[in-house]
Amino acid sequence: MAVDKITVDKIKVGKITWDRVGRVTEPGRYMYTFGWLTITAGDLEIWKRYPQAAFTLLAQHSESHESAGEEFHLGAFDVAPDAPTITTH
Repeated sequence: MAVDKITVDKIKVGKITWDRVGRVTEPGRYMYTFGWLTITAGDLEIWKRYPQAAFTLLAQHSESHESAGEEFHLGAFDVAPDAPTITTH
């Protein structure tokens, strides 16, 4: 399920950058302020090539009741999230 914005404890998260996850260097499952975030080797390759890329967060329903917090993984990404919008006529 794609998620545009996630509201957790009054924090809105729509996209996430490598800096916001502490520039992790290994694939894995990491605890973050909104729950668990799974980062793959492919995600890291994109961040190594485009360090400013911003990924959309995707909610992942966990069937395990042992897991505390919500589960997320990275979806589509934008390699230049701060670039100005260009309008053509």
